[in-house]
Amino acid sequence: MKTGNKFGAHRVIEPAGALPQPAWKIDNTMEIYDNEILINVQTLNIDAASMTQIEREAGGDEEKIKAKMTEIVEERGKHHNPETGSGGMLIGTVEQVGEKLTDRDLKPGDKVATLSSLSLTPLRIDKIKEVNTDIDQVHIEGKAVLFESALYSKIPEDMEDTLALAALDVAGAAAQTAKLVQPGDTVFIIGAGGKSGLLCLHEAKKRAGVSGKVIGISRSDAGCERIKETGLADVILQGSATEPMNILKEVEEATDGELCDVTINNVNVPDTEMGSILPTKDGGIVYFFSMATSFTKAALGAEGVGKDVNMIIGNGYTKDHADITLEILRENQKIRDIFNRLYT
Repeated sequence: MKTGNKFGAHRVIEPAGALPQPAWKIDNTMEIYDNEILINVQTLNIDAASMTQIEREAGGDEEKIKAKMTEIVEERGKHHNPETGSGGMLIGTVEQVGEKLTDRDLKPGDKVATLSSLSLTPLRIDKIKEVNTDIDQVHIEGKAVLFESALYSKIPEDMEDTLALAALDVAGAAAQTAKLVQPGDTVFIIGAGGKSGLLCLHEAKKRAGVSGKVIGISRSDAGCERIKETGLADVILQGSATEPMNILKEVEEATDGELCDVTINNVNVPDTEMGSILPTKDGGIVYFFSMATSFTKAALGAEGVGKDVNMIIGNGYTKDHADITLEILRENQKIRDIFNRLYT
């Protein structure tokens, strides 16, 4: 076997010297290097912002969605949406482990979910069998390569594959919420009725405790019903984070003008930056998990309204994020029931 770079730099075609994620094109031939893992892919979980963009471009036509996804992978060697800059993750079965990685607790036949983005993962799609835009999942026949530095999680035996995939796709959000929220905090979760938002509700309530307050907002009736079903939000708001003045007014009323210590943005549409910044106290934290976020709009927008808030980029990885997220589904039967209803 050929020797590969730990971070996958040997796979970069264009531009030379780049790493796989920011690269425009990578090598997706499926002959692995000594430090790579070959995966038979079963399902792609496309990033919500990316799936929304592709579906809109395709006018909701499934065949056009398939064609667009295939075009992206053929052009770039990975599923890296050029419009949103995002990818997703996958679930599949290990076919081969590079000879340099034989000390890992991984063998052919193991089922895994990747925790590194599809935007850096060499991927080959042989056939797209089914597209489910409601849950951002695409069933395919194909193969993928994981680098030595890539993150993955074995699929647990106590839950369905699709359930684990849905949760692990947004593992970073809940784990970061667990790190950011302190006892007594007022926490504002935007998109609280969605996949990542529900998991964040659990951690926010757990960490803020009885002396804290959790405010959840969703644009849709269904999302608000899901928030209510969990019983985790002290206040449920309905509205769009693209309307920052309305959001500010509602949060001011819910907090007696005190605003929020921590705001978590989980939505998959653009122009929600100021709807996150305005409801947050000076000195508070805004965590942008949404890949639809424009950090230019966030930075310049905060400057424009004189808001001194700490803004955190939505890093999809934090230590033990897979374990933390899967444990939520074990701890909270209500959230698990919702996930089973929506994603399995």
